Amino acid sequence: MASENPFRSILKTLEKPDGGEFGNYYSLPALNDPRIDKLPYSIRILLESAIRNCDEFQVKSKDVEKILDWENTSPKQVEIPFKPARVLLQDFTGVPAVVDLACMRDAMNNLGGDSNMINPLVPVDLVIDHSVQVDVARSENAVQANMELEFQRNNERFAFLKWGSNAFDNMLVVPPGSGIVHQVNLEYLARVVFNTNGLLYPDSVVGTDSHTTMIDGLGVAGWGVGGIEAEATMLGQPMSMVLPGVVGFKLTGKLRDGMTATDLVLTVTQMLRKHGVVGKFVEFYGEGMRELSLADRATIANMSPEYGATMGFFPVDHVTLQYLKLTGRSDETVSMIEAYLRANKMFVDYSEPESKTVYSANLELNLEDVEPCISGPKRPHDRVPLKEMKADWHSCLDNRVGFKGFAVPKEAQSKAVEFNFNGTPAQLRHGDVVIAAITSCTNTSNPSVMLGAALVAKKACELGLEVKPWIKTSLAPGSGVVTKYLAKSGLQKYLNQLGFSVVGYGCTTCIGNSGDIHEAVASAIVDNDLVASAVLSGNRNFEGRVHPLTRANYLASPPLVVAYALAGTVDIDFETEPIGTGKDGKQIFFRDIWPSNKEVAEVVQASVLPDMFKATYEAITKGNSMWNELSVASGTLYEWDPKSTYIHEPPYFKGMTMSPPGPHGVKDAYCLLNFGDSITTDHISPAGSIHKDSPAAKYLMERGVDRRDFNSYGSRRGNDEIMARGTFANIRIVNKHLKGEVGPKTVHIPSGEKLSVFDAAMKYRNEGRDTIILAGAEYGSGSSRDWAAKGPMLLGVKAVISKSFERIHRSNLVGMGIIPLCFKTGEDAETLGLTGEELYTIELPNNVSEIKPGQDVTVITNNGKSFTSTLRFDTEVELAYFNHGGILQYVIRNLIKQ
Repeated sequence: MASENPFRSILKTLEKPDGGEFGNYYSLPALNDPRIDKLPYSIRILLESAIRNCDEFQVKSKDVEKILDWENTSPKQVEIPFKPARVLLQDFTGVPAVVDLACMRDAMNNLGGDSNMINPLVPVDLVIDHSVQVDVARSENAVQANMELEFQRNNERFAFLKWGSNAFDNMLVVPPGSGIVHQVNLEYLARVVFNTNGLLYPDSVVGTDSHTTMIDGLGVAGWGVGGIEAEATMLGQPMSMVLPGVVGFKLTGKLRDGMTATDLVLTVTQMLRKHGVVGKFVEFYGEGMRELSLADRATIANMSPEYGATMGFFPVDHVTLQYLKLTGRSDETVSMIEAYLRANKMFVDYSEPESKTVYSANLELNLEDVEPCISGPKRPHDRVPLKEMKADWHSCLDNRVGFKGFAVPKEAQSKAVEFNFNGTPAQLRHGDVVIAAITSCTNTSNPSVMLGAALVAKKACELGLEVKPWIKTSLAPGSGVVTKYLAKSGLQKYLNQLGFSVVGYGCTTCIGNSGDIHEAVASAIVDNDLVASAVLSGNRNFEGRVHPLTRANYLASPPLVVAYALAGTVDIDFETEPIGTGKDGKQIFFRDIWPSNKEVAEVVQASVLPDMFKATYEAITKGNSMWNELSVASGTLYEWDPKSTYIHEPPYFKGMTMSPPGPHGVKDAYCLLNFGDSITTDHISPAGSIHKDSPAAKYLMERGVDRRDFNSYGSRRGNDEIMARGTFANIRIVNKHLKGEVGPKTVHIPSGEKLSVFDAAMKYRNEGRDTIILAGAEYGSGSSRDWAAKGPMLLGVKAVISKSFERIHRSNLVGMGIIPLCFKTGEDAETLGLTGEELYTIELPNNVSEIKPGQDVTVITNNGKSFTSTLRFDTEVELAYFNHGGILQYVIRNLIKQ
């Protein structure tokens, strides 16, 4: 059982400079341990948490010693517990989390426990980061139109979240229309240092979106976890994690004129992907940090999932403090933050001698070497220098179909397709841009690139350049602050003139909410098999994510998005070819519209003011009229509506008893799906619009829902029936069972029938058969989505055997009771001669104490082949979850025992 904290002797008082006290804190220097000075700053946050939460039960003294001895223990993959200071939820992921909490209350009630014990024990910030539909962007008041549409479509979901904010303690719900969750977190929610009842400690956060890492740019340790893991953290359970290695990334010099934060982040992403940082922290340091704005740091930190790291961390320094003041944090708060972090050896002061920090590995980048670039056409880390873009594009047309290829025959590459656009003759070619979107949390929180884009628009308009009318343009800022500084600068009108009007504050094109392309354009693309392009300032460009008809999708800075929209094609050399013709008939080049760093800095200095942040976030506490008028039921137990197609009670706890079910193997299972490499959570998890011919559409129509009211999968994440039907429903998914055919189907092996994945899974279930999945490398990469694990579990998948897993997705599979296995190095289904048509048996001991993390397991097939794989339960705690049938069941049983 828990006991008194053995480190109480180092509890000290932090005094204010002018007298009085800020509060008490656990002092790292008071340990008098020379190893602390060598620890990376990110590891010091883990150390402080372990010391503060040490009770010799959930967190033990030996865990503190493991972290102190990080230099020696991290290479050994040791397990530590971590208790984050808070949890961040976004509404799409927050809805299923609140559904699960409501279900847990019911389960606790049914087992005779106190249902009110199911409450967040750490602060939960839930931002209703509503999705914005670009289709209504052309209306005069797009923001209001989008908000009305969202409330019309999602009234029930929003009401459920409002019920949750009242029913559960310690939960703050930020109403719709406030902004993208990660920007709201950066500008408003982040504490940097908590002061809870007089106890000071560093802010740290886990969130249900992989881009939670954006907050690392502010010196707050944060990363994405699955919804189920976040729920356990809310309920006071420590996160079990492997003590990570830390890659030190030294920055020197400063960016050359004309370079953007996006150019830098795409360069960093490529370097780190090449080095290999999966499961590691990356910590940035060096003299180049002096020149790197907080917004630029946040842009780099945001893309941690794209370079594969758990987080990309920027320790707090004078730049951080300046940003906190800019965003409206009080002088008293900033003073407390600085005093605490200095006292606890967590503040970087460049006037002091360089620290003795030791890293697991080191990389270095001179910022002067960064050059303009974009990434694509199908992956974020496939960086292309701007000067090489035209040549790279033609290589992609030539190359066989793959991440860098479309296999377009030479004779067809230059064809021009004639079509009629609203009565005007028009042309489309391979590489022509049909979507140009300034979007995503990655860039829309960065004033330099947002105002840079506006300056490009200003120069272009003054020179008489225009965007072709069939290109779908949009601007979705991360918060209302962006609108305020664009208005203050007087530049928004130029963005509007080019079609980049504000459509709302939320996720748009980067998550597939670009809406329909004009019918004439769509027909020209489909009928002529054109490789059309999208250019967006997002962080994900996996095929099928942005729009079904844009096979080439490039990530670019907001100014470059405007430039490519003006050019109308990615098949251009900006150095030698004109973007267009000006009003005087003169050719206009890229250099004619590109602003200097000095121009951008002057506009930022004059336009981005603290009062803008204060005014924007004061409105959050007041809510908006539509939110305030939502009527919700009272009561701590939710009243489930069996007719609801938005909120449905999932079956996770049906038949649950106080006795854990114990570990389970797999016997004579069929392979439901047989995959190659790089199957992302976009392929697995239901996302985007609901296709009219899909099992989810059939389910909705059977319940009287009209097609125009289908809404998106994201909006229906609170309904397990729909989400199960949308699992593996991605139109671009490649399943080897289909022998080259692409799409969301599979083969029912016994009968040979080609069925939707859901229908095949139900057929296996009705036959009493378990199923498994075979996969290649990086299975589950991309956004952290709990439905990428919940969906397969509901389909009856018992195990996934892959070459490697993305960190969060593997954890989510464990949390849902699915067995993760890895082929041995150098082996995969192909080298082992597996067709996927075999029956698979995985034998595990009946007693969990006989199973060890990372042990070898033999997989036996019915054709005489067998092979050894690695069991990817990585910690003892994960084995405990598996023994209980899942993480939520484990939490409920342990709460009742208390």
